[in-house]
Amino acid sequence: MNRADASVPQSLTQPSTTDGRVIALEAQLKQALQHIADLEARDALKTQFLANISHDLRTPLTAVITHAEILRDGILGPLSDRQLDSISGIISGGRQLLEQVGEILTYARGAANQLTITRTTFEFAEVLAQLSALNESLVSKKGLTLATDVQRDIAPLHADREKVFHIVGNLLGNAIDFTPQGGRVWVRAFGINRDGRDELVVEVGDTGIGISSEHHDLVFREFAQVDSSASRQHHGTGLGLTIARKLVELHGGRIWLESELGEGSRFYFTIPYALP
Repeated sequence: MNRADASVPQSLTQPSTTDGRVIALEAQLKQALQHIADLEARDALKTQFLANISHDLRTPLTAVITHAEILRDGILGPLSDRQLDSISGIISGGRQLLEQVGEILTYARGAANQLTITRTTFEFAEVLAQLSALNESLVSKKGLTLATDVQRDIAPLHADREKVFHIVGNLLGNAIDFTPQGGRVWVRAFGINRDGRDELVVEVGDTGIGISSEHHDLVFREFAQVDSSASRQHHGTGLGLTIARKLVELHGGRIWLESELGEGSRFYFTIPYALP
C-alpha cells in the first residue's frame, strides 16, 4: 500500500455494512412487489376464467331446463306420473344449478369492478311482496311462518331495484334454508336518520340454527362456509352473502349480522335515500 492509500480511511474504500443491508432490503422489496404483481395478474386471470365459464354454462343449462319444461307440459305427448316426477327433478336441479352459476358470474363481475347500479324509483313494499309470493310454496312446505312489516310512511327508494331484490332474496332464502320445521322468518323495513343521512334499514331474521360470534366475519367472505364438511346439510357456492355485501356497498350502504348459535340470526342492511 502506498502513502496515498494509507492516508484514506479504510471505511471509505470498502462498502459499509449499512450500505449492504440497504441493498439487500431493496432487493427483497423489489422481489416482494414482483410477487404481488404476479398474484394480482393470476387473480385477474382466475376472475376472467370464472366469468367466461359461468357465461358459457348458462346457455346449455337454460336449454336443458327449457326442453325439460316442454316434456313436462306435454307438448311432445303425455307422460306417466313417474316420468313427470323425474322431469320435475331435472327442472328443479337445473334451476338450482343455474342460480349458482349466476352467483359465480355476478361475483366475477364484482371482483373485476364491472358491477354497476341503475337507479329507478320504486316502493320497497312491492319488492317484498314479490319475494314473499316467490317463496310461499317453500315456506309452506317447511311449515314455517313468514311475517313482513314495512313502515307505512316509508319513502320510495331511488336505487337499483333488481339488485335490492337480489339482496333481500338472498337473505330471505338463507333464513328459510337455515330455519327448521315450524320456525319463524321475518322481514322488517323502516327508515332512520343516521349522522344526518336518511336511510332505509331492512332486517331479515329467523329462529334458525344461528351463527356463533367467531364466524360473523367469515359468512361475508367469498367461498366461505361455516360448515365446510362434505356432510353439511346446506349447500351453495358460498358467494351469496359476499355478493349481497358488494351490492349493498355499491349503493353506499352497509350490512351486518347479529346472531348467537342456537338463537337464530338477524341480518341488517341499509340503503341511503340520498345518492352517495
